[in-house]
Amino acid sequence: MRWTDSREIAIALLEQYPDRDPRRLNFVDLREWVLALPGFSDDPKRCGEKILEAIQMAWIEEAE
Repeated sequence: MRWTDSREIAIALLEQYPDRDPRRLNFVDLREWVLALPGFSDDPKRCGEKILEAIQMAWIEEAE
């Protein structure tokens, strides 16, 4: 997975953290959780606020 795979990342996060509300996350935690996902292999420096927002929005959509 790469930072641009927001839907795939969101699904993996939903499976990894089923009891977490993605609306109540801070981006520091979200970034660390993405980096820790099995299969994630992108450069941590390529992550920015817009990417994290896209992942968070996809996670919210998947959770509903």
